Amino acid sequence: MTAAWSRLHPLSPVVKGGRAVLVLAFVTLPRQLLSQHVESAQLAVDAAVALLIVLAGVVSWLTSRWRLDGTELQLELGLVRRQSLRVPLTRVQAVDVVRPLAARLLGLSELRLVMAGSGTGQSRLAYLPHSRALAVRGQLLELGSTGPSAAVPQEVLLQRVDDGALIASALLGGPAVTLAVSLLVLGVLAVVAPDQVGPVLGGGATVVLGAATAVTRRLNVELRFRVALAPDGLRLSSGLLQTRVETVPAGRVQAVRLLEPLLWRPFRWVRLEVDVAQQREREVGQDDVAQLTRALMPVGSRSQAQALLDVVLPGASLVAASRPPRRARWRAPLSFSRLAFAVDDRFLVARTGVLEVTTVVVPLGKAQSLRMTQGPVQRRLRLASIEVDTAGRRWRASALHRDEGEAAELLAELTERSRAAR
Repeated sequence: MTAAWSRLHPLSPVVKGGRAVLVLAFVTLPRQLLSQHVESAQLAVDAAVALLIVLAGVVSWLTSRWRLDGTELQLELGLVRRQSLRVPLTRVQAVDVVRPLAARLLGLSELRLVMAGSGTGQSRLAYLPHSRALAVRGQLLELGSTGPSAAVPQEVLLQRVDDGALIASALLGGPAVTLAVSLLVLGVLAVVAPDQVGPVLGGGATVVLGAATAVTRRLNVELRFRVALAPDGLRLSSGLLQTRVETVPAGRVQAVRLLEPLLWRPFRWVRLEVDVAQQREREVGQDDVAQLTRALMPVGSRSQAQALLDVVLPGASLVAASRPPRRARWRAPLSFSRLAFAVDDRFLVARTGVLEVTTVVVPLGKAQSLRMTQGPVQRRLRLASIEVDTAGRRWRASALHRDEGEAAELLAELTERSRAAR
């Protein structure tokens, strides 16, 4: 049965265009307030730009509609360039619920469809009333389900990240340390050489602003982080000002990475991240979320990380015990003590790093390419490295600086095991 066409919420243009209007006001208002003479022409231009932004949002809303037709979501978008999109619900891997601050204040939510295959830049409904968004999400999952159950997936809470630990870990991260060092340098200069504060502040303002932005962005995205298990995968929810509920689809995990930053080690904290095949393309204005929401656990203990790994990749371990030969110390003097790998019939585990120790776990069935590399220094030392690539976009597992004979045998072994694991 074909449903009638529906429009998005009438306040959708307010949420979409609100950021642009606020940026415009942030730029123009201080200039007008600090100016001794209000420039009427410039004021008129600013007002015209704001009006165009509002009109563009209204036109976009008037020319956008959607409906559910059988097993597909249909969207009609655009005025000058009309687009008619048909999204097969059987290809939907998950439906994320995103609520920016403006949307939360207005009681609205955005639905983003995670598809099998290419990105989903256009496969979204922004915005719907929150209660209706949840109902539509249930319909999308029900219509796209190929299993016997048509019920909305129920969630079982696995972990809830402590906000205090998250704040402390952010303050012990690289951006926060950079910010603290920058402020310390400015404070020392203010006492020792006050006349140099201005030039240094002018040159380092970008660094300070960037570090402060990175810290606040991480806290905004990852506070109130919780992980739940649902039949369609792991459900991740987080956010302070902008809340987000997203799903890591079952069976699409290409690699898992464990991070141990230097300043976290006294507290035995680690961070667990996931790489998923064919993740949606980043949309304009959403980079701040896209680059941080890959965390399965922003901060926690190794035992908590292993518990989540058991859910995502059953049977995988975070332990890599096989070490490179002693002569590899000449090739990697700083990281030698951290280099290790392990392999079994299903997984490869590789550990590297100096200040930040990184452990990558790759299912052999997801391996897209295997190769042995050998640089000039490695040839002199009779060493070689093995690298494993997956369909993910972020990391590769590397067994670095192994004995060249062992590396050749390992390459052949991994080739056979990856074929058998498919």
